[in-house]
Amino acid sequence: MTTAYASAPGKIILFGEHAVVYGRPALAVPVTQVHADVEILDSDRAGIWINAPDVNLHAELNTLPSDHPLASVIHNFLFVSRQSPSPAGRGRPERSGEGKFPNLKIKISSTIPVASGLGSGAAVTVALTRAFSSFLFHPMTDEEINAFTYEIEKLHHGTPSGIDNTVITYAKPVYFVKYPPSPDRRGTGGEVETFRVGHPFTIVIGDTGISAPTKESVGDVRKLWEADKSTWEKVFDKVGEIVEQAENAIESGKWELLGDLMNANHELLQKMTVSSPELDILVTAARNAGALGAKMSGGGRGGNMIALVQPEMAESVSLSLKEAGAKNTIITQVS
Repeated sequence: MTTAYASAPGKIILFGEHAVVYGRPALAVPVTQVHADVEILDSDRAGIWINAPDVNLHAELNTLPSDHPLASVIHNFLFVSRQSPSPAGRGRPERSGEGKFPNLKIKISSTIPVASGLGSGAAVTVALTRAFSSFLFHPMTDEEINAFTYEIEKLHHGTPSGIDNTVITYAKPVYFVKYPPSPDRRGTGGEVETFRVGHPFTIVIGDTGISAPTKESVGDVRKLWEADKSTWEKVFDKVGEIVEQAENAIESGKWELLGDLMNANHELLQKMTVSSPELDILVTAARNAGALGAKMSGGGRGGNMIALVQPEMAESVSLSLKEAGAKNTIITQVS
């Protein structure tokens, strides 16, 4: 029996969300404590069967709407993979007829909370793409997987920054700058650089338990920008300066400096109207519990916040976040 397996981590944005949509840099890192996992196997039943118990899905591919998040990945990958010949000496698995793909079972599981800012959708796409790439003997580079995932992200998020697909594909800390919009440009969505972490540091992630409506919050920031471009360009410039300072601090091992930068970034995100009372409560609770700094992370209005802590303070800050209303916490080390 032919099988293929792939996994992809979650992610958090350290600095620069929303401003990154307007050409400023952002920093993001993988969160390996949570991940999406995909296994593809041959099946005795006709069709491509998807089993994703985390979202209560068990269905044959063709019964799903074409714009279903999982169906869109599979349909697009099968289309792409049929455009190129197989590598010499490695034919794809036998098809049941011209234009038909083999009968498959696809098992999808994920420990990444959905719509929380941890990149659950991109992680599933990356894992599913890698598993299909292996199963169908259609090799893809990280760059190709990143570009493919970005196109899928655009289907569901409108004008995504490109951060999620990038940091999850490479599974490394990433400095990212989004390309200006262009109908002729396809690909990753921006310029990508991995960067060195001079000294490991500890982050506590607090989940509000509220779905983060990324498309809505991105759209509302765009309305603010369109109404007063001069003012908001200055705000985005301030975010960009924070990001540059943060990258320098991380690379030089001066991670303690990130706390004040997180606080400053959060204040600017509040001005963009993308924070929420629940996020602000958790940010304040983390600071009061001894965190060196804290901010929301991701699209906002729900989802997650992050706090920079001394390693020995991680558990107590985590507990304080839960007492303040966090539905879940994750302690992760960036290295």
